[in-house]
Amino acid sequence: MTDHLSVPILNALVDGELSVDQLAATNPHLSQCPSCTSDALYRSLLKSATAKAGQRYLPTPDLQARLALRIREELSLQNASHVDNVRPVVRSSSFWAAAAALLLISVGIALVQHNWSRSATASAQYAALATEACDQHIATLAANSPPEVISSDRHTVKPWFQGKLPFSFNLPENLPGGTTLDGANLTYIHGRPTAQLLYSVGKHRASVYLQQRSDDKIANGLSSDHSGFHVASFRARDLDGIAVSDVDPARLSDLVTIISQAQE
Repeated sequence: MTDHLSVPILNALVDGELSVDQLAATNPHLSQCPSCTSDALYRSLLKSATAKAGQRYLPTPDLQARLALRIREELSLQNASHVDNVRPVVRSSSFWAAAAALLLISVGIALVQHNWSRSATASAQYAALATEACDQHIATLAANSPPEVISSDRHTVKPWFQGKLPFSFNLPENLPGGTTLDGANLTYIHGRPTAQLLYSVGKHRASVYLQQRSDDKIANGLSSDHSGFHVASFRARDLDGIAVSDVDPARLSDLVTIISQAQE
């Protein structure tokens, strides 16, 4: 599927502004297009996280009222006709201290909101990526079809991707005990070309997806569970990676660590 939902349609979907007819036309597309589904999920998570951040870090009404009252009092004292020559200096300092405090609080709130927004963006992007990677892994298991390149030899699997990907990667020479390389597929996640490396870890199957590193604020090192599968992200050299399996998380982590170290 090459046609995707437009940005205005996705935004209206997240905001609940689509008409009944538009929803009727949009829902079938979402059920068949993982890319648009992930994009819609990302926008929804980002909107929710941003809204929560804005509510969480606003100064309380009581604090705002006390600061405003303090500044009004200082201004009134400055304008009083009976103030002596020394007091204005003291009160001026007090006034500017209050104003500076208010400014610092405002700047602090802005910085916290900015950092929270960056963190929320990374988490939302990770959630969308993890969901799509997990869906593809489940589809691979359900299809029960052989990989596009079938080999346990890293010297066969890696060259197969030459000319198919805009990046290169290394495969580890030695794998953790009980782990074997089964082969690989060329796939796409978030519309970007991706290497899907297929492993057997004991009686379990694992997919490790490698992409060229992007400018997205993907949360490095996060892990989560989706539909009974463990998902772990990592970054190595100029690559973004994400692994999916129902194997014990510690064994999946060992595989991720070895693949990550091979890139160095």
